[in-house]
Amino acid sequence: MSDQPHSQPSQGSPVWDPSHQGTGTQGLASPPPAGGGLVAGGVVFGGVLMFVSGFLAVFQGIAAIAQDDVYSAIGSYVYEMNLTGWGWVLLIVGVVAVLTGWGLLSGGEWAGWARISGLALASLSLILQFLFLPYAPFWAIIQIAIDVFVIWALAAYRPPQA
Repeated sequence: MSDQPHSQPSQGSPVWDPSHQGTGTQGLASPPPAGGGLVAGGVVFGGVLMFVSGFLAVFQGIAAIAQDDVYSAIGSYVYEMNLTGWGWVLLIVGVVAVLTGWGLLSGGEWAGWARISGLALASLSLILQFLFLPYAPFWAIIQIAIDVFVIWALAAYRPPQA
């Protein structure tokens, strides 16, 4: 053991010393958690949700394109569209969501663009799921909730400045 009880590291950054807890003396503050805490974890979770939700939208679109009898027939609806048309829209948005989710999870130089496009894509998906509500109401509500979380996670995250 050293004769100096509270030595500083040679690189000049102070370390947290637990011996000051409860003694009334001023100790060094503990460093903040790495990665930004809850919001940074929310971005990762939002990226996973966007990736998985994109795959599910692809399957939803394929089901609408392949057989029009998969979804129940509805009466007149203000935003009525051919179910095959909805299938193509959902398929395209799903593929882009998978790519954006992958960009969010991979990080690196594409993370900033993936965050911006993720916000736009989740907003578009939210609107599309609202319009798709009469065809699959329960599933559309689940997708809307996922999109709201993804929008929050991507909008609230502020990456650390270099």
